[in-house]
Amino acid sequence: MRSSLIRLQEDLRRADDSLVRLLGAWRSDGRAEPGQFVEFWEGREAQARRLYELEYGARSSLQGFQSGANTVAPVPSTLAGPAGVEPQDEEVDEEETRDAGEEPALRKDGNPHAAYRVVVDRAFLTEPEALRALDERLAAGHQVRVVDQPLIKLLIADEETAMVQLEAGRSVILGPPLVRLAVELFESVWQRSRPYLREDGDLDPADRRLLQLMLSGLTDAATAHQLGTSPRTVQRRLRALMDAASVSSRVQLGWYAMRNNWV
Repeated sequence: MRSSLIRLQEDLRRADDSLVRLLGAWRSDGRAEPGQFVEFWEGREAQARRLYELEYGARSSLQGFQSGANTVAPVPSTLAGPAGVEPQDEEVDEEETRDAGEEPALRKDGNPHAAYRVVVDRAFLTEPEALRALDERLAAGHQVRVVDQPLIKLLIADEETAMVQLEAGRSVILGPPLVRLAVELFESVWQRSRPYLREDGDLDPADRRLLQLMLSGLTDAATAHQLGTSPRTVQRRLRALMDAASVSSRVQLGWYAMRNNWV
């Protein structure tokens, strides 16, 4: 089983690498007209605004990977609106705002017209406020899953347009037909990921969060920091879960948790 998981992680890593190499080759080739199939965006502000436009312009679906070191879209998002206006939760009448000669303030409450599917990785779970951000997604009806291997940063809108971050200062927008590469990569990872906080599980949500962090490989200290408790408390709670599962190691606890819908 362990060898199968290792092969799976390698397959997904190669798929990520292949997509990034293909995009780099496309850029250096120079045969495509500007804006045809791909657009390159550089700089934090430009990337953040394009990401915002993509999310809130979607009509039906949004699919994304979220990883750590979010220099473009922090967790949670803190991108300032025009003239320093902070993002807001309430719905804004953008046409009315524009008629008044003002730019609409940026929103952060999610696109109400789109169904969200999001996969996060281990690096994301170490981000400050990551668990709160995921809980807010679940409360908003988003589907959230977790993988252990690193992910590229990706957002797909309506399966028609995708944004892939190539490096901290540069992203690429993919249109048809290249967007299919991003869609297929997302679906492959989605099928191999595990749900974040299963609603049909038998455990208390706090214990499910603890198991998710353990399965993602976080240390006891990092887990305690995310949960707002102490490493000793983390160890005591894991020991109690091991006793409940009648196992003697954390590895066995992980397998038991996955087999019995604890995570």
